[in-house]
Amino acid sequence: MTLTHTATVLEKILANTRLEVAARQSAVPLAAIMHSAAAAPAPRNFLAALSLDSVALIAEIKHASPSRGVLIDPFDPLALAQTYAANGAAAISILTDERFFQGHLEHLRAVRQVSPLPILRKDFMIDAYQIYESRAAGADAVLSIVAALEDAQLQSAACPGRKPWDGCSRRGA
Repeated sequence: MTLTHTATVLEKILANTRLEVAARQSAVPLAAIMHSAAAAPAPRNFLAALSLDSVALIAEIKHASPSRGVLIDPFDPLALAQTYAANGAAAISILTDERFFQGHLEHLRAVRQVSPLPILRKDFMIDAYQIYESRAAGADAVLSIVAALEDAQLQSAACPGRKPWDGCSRRGA
C-alpha cells in the first residue's frame, strides 16, 4: 500500500467519521452523553494493567479491515474477550468503526459486561463527543490517531476526570 493510498483511505475514513459523529450528536446531545459518561461505572486502570513486571498484551477485537476484509467469521466479540482474559491478556482493544472495520460501540458495551479487563476503544477519535461516548459505553481508555487531529483538538481533548493531552503537537512528528 502506497503512502498516497494510505492517506486517501484515512481521508475517506475521517470524512465518514465526521458524518457519523454529527448524526450521533443530533440523536443524543453532548449534555446527555456527558451525563451518561459521568454515571458510568468507575474506569478500570488501563495504565496499571500495562505496568506489570512482564510483557503486557493488549488483545484486539477486530472484525474486518479495509485492506483485508473480514478477518474472522463467525465473529463473536464476547467469546474473543473471554478467550483473551483466560489466556493472560492485560487489556482488550475493541475496534468500533462500523463502515470500514465492521465494529460497533455495542461490542464494547457487551464486552464490558463479561470481561474484567480494561477496555480500549479503538476508533477514529475526532471530537470530544466520542471521548464522552466511549466512557458512557464503558471504555477505560481511547486510542487516537494524532495525524487525524488539529493542534487545537489535541490541546482541548479531555476525558472525564482526566487532564487534557498537554503538549501534543503534530509538528515535528
